[in-house]
Amino acid sequence: MLFKSFPCLAHSLKILHEIYPKQAMKIISSFLFISILAINFAYGQNKVQTAINQFAASSHLKHASISFEVIDLSTGNSVASYNSEAGLPTASTAKLFSTATALEILGENYRPETRIYSDGEIDSTGTLHGNLWIRGGGDPTLGSKYYCSKGHERDFLYAWADSLKKKGVKKIEGGIIADASEFGYTGAPNGWNWVDMGNYYGAGPSGLTIFDNLVQYRFKVPSKIGSSSTLSSLTPAVPDLVVHNYVTAANGGGDNAYIYGAPYSLDRFVTGTLPAGSSAFVVKGSLPDPEFQFAYELQKVLRDRGIEIMGAMNTAREMDVKSGNWSYSKRTLLFSHFGATIGSIINKTNERSINLFAEHLVNLVGYAKNGDGSTANGLRQLEKYWATKWSTSGMHINDGSGLSRTNAISASNFTDLLKAMNESSNGKRFRKSLPVAGVSGTMRNICKNQSGHGKIAAKSGSMTRIKSYAGYVDSSTGKKYAFALIVNNQTCSSSVLVKKMEVVFNAIARY
Repeated sequence: MLFKSFPCLAHSLKILHEIYPKQAMKIISSFLFISILAINFAYGQNKVQTAINQFAASSHLKHASISFEVIDLSTGNSVASYNSEAGLPTASTAKLFSTATALEILGENYRPETRIYSDGEIDSTGTLHGNLWIRGGGDPTLGSKYYCSKGHERDFLYAWADSLKKKGVKKIEGGIIADASEFGYTGAPNGWNWVDMGNYYGAGPSGLTIFDNLVQYRFKVPSKIGSSSTLSSLTPAVPDLVVHNYVTAANGGGDNAYIYGAPYSLDRFVTGTLPAGSSAFVVKGSLPDPEFQFAYELQKVLRDRGIEIMGAMNTAREMDVKSGNWSYSKRTLLFSHFGATIGSIINKTNERSINLFAEHLVNLVGYAKNGDGSTANGLRQLEKYWATKWSTSGMHINDGSGLSRTNAISASNFTDLLKAMNESSNGKRFRKSLPVAGVSGTMRNICKNQSGHGKIAAKSGSMTRIKSYAGYVDSSTGKKYAFALIVNNQTCSSSVLVKKMEVVFNAIARY
């Protein structure tokens, strides 16, 4: 068949064979080998490699950075790749590292602990001669909207107050001291931008986190376009917070307001626009000082329960406490509160892509390993653990959520992680936490009613000029794959880029 396609070549080879039979056979063999390779390439034996090559050739990706890899989980071999070693910022797919590490090191049943101490005696009249201390253990679920129905965010505080009353406490001669020191006071991980930190998605982790470290700003927006809005309320109330409001009315467009402010700063600047005529438009921002807010909220609840407090509130940060371990051996542990399990937190982190929870998982890993719950130590423990599984050279992770643009993670880093978790005893638990294409979470609209529907379990990531996906694929052929696709600096919209990515995902699902 090959020679019928090339009649002149066939005639020449016939003559050559008659004159030099041995040489002709070698030439014919070589020709056949090259032709078979050419046909294999032309007909696309590896549909996935063809799909990614066509994807990368898009005019919208002319100036983009791309990293891609698919591996066969049964062999560990690469099926298709494109710049697979290129380290790039990935946005929220970085959460795969924080959730996997927490599952491996802490285990799914680990529960963060918050402890309540006194530094004085409780006498027969119910007076605590000293202070009440809240020792933070990095529980991100206290008063969280992901764990409490609306209006019940303070239920745990009332339960604490009732516990104190059962111990006979009627009066606290000292004050309420909140201690988040064991998780440090950096406020935000390395690489977070000024434009992010004041907004809800930029709420930083704390040893004492409360209400998801969020503040709801309610604005009354006039009907006249360009008119200044009015800030009507803050929930929760934040003592001494100064809000500089520059938000104006616009013709539709939804929430285009941004909040600027650094951790522990009581100055907030709100700019941008909100829809004209809104009577109570809510914009969510980050809580400036969760540690202080915790003391403030507990004090209010204790007084509401009839417990008198004589002293002032304070925090370990304001007292310049360097380590939460100081002097607790000299204090009395009154009771402990255990939060949700790591397994539950991981589910919500991957399903809902919650930045704060991902950051806390990193903190908790460091805290469990050596008592240092800082982000820096948690990341050291993360890298140290995975460096025993594969070479992490060139991988740089500076936060747990992926909000840091200084992260550099390659597609091969992700496939290495996914392969390791597939072989781990925690593998099924980890995979179960991932959203499913066309079905759930942040993947529910990806490959819907297409080849990848229900066959892909993955984490997505999205920031300005960054889009990424990484996870597992059970193909229609029975093969099981791990994949990652990261794109930076595309020139098309996110929706257009996703449609192009879906072509690649569907190709994997069919391969």
